[in-house]
Amino acid sequence: MSDDFSLTPLNDAELPEFKREMQRAFQLGYEAEFGPCDKPILPEEDIDQSLEAEGAVAYAARIDGVMAGGAVVKINRRTRHNELELLFVKAGTQSRGIGQNIWNAIEKLYPDTEEWETFTPYFEKRNIHFYVNRCGFRIVEFFNPRHKLPLREGDGPCNMADEAANYFFRFVKPMKPGRD
Repeated sequence: MSDDFSLTPLNDAELPEFKREMQRAFQLGYEAEFGPCDKPILPEEDIDQSLEAEGAVAYAARIDGVMAGGAVVKINRRTRHNELELLFVKAGTQSRGIGQNIWNAIEKLYPDTEEWETFTPYFEKRNIHFYVNRCGFRIVEFFNPRHKLPLREGDGPCNMADEAANYFFRFVKPMKPGRD
């Protein structure tokens, strides 16, 4: 990979491309597992909800000045328990270390974080490998029809197609020594 990697706050002019590339990456990941789907796996409203959440910050990842991915994090400066809302690598550029560079840069931006949390659907095997084996997260909970993902204030119903919406993993990554 090029040495010209950067992760900077997303600017308004980049927002349409950011959303489009994120939606495409999520759609292709779903379709690789389940086949073509005629509805969006990650609707624009869900992205907007993450972008508009209290404490949300969006970042664009660039290689040689070209958008290669991005992330939305939710930062709670009071509790220092932060959330990785969304992370994507542009379709066709996976397995080049871009996701790892995005995550490493995020950790450096928020050194006071005590714990990170994120979620991913069960079928995203690459995500599970990435979060556990590459980024050091632990799986701490599995949501399914008998143990439902609780909706938080402002959450809408998951728009993910068919039964996949019922199966998610929750990951955490403690950042301070001696904390679980």
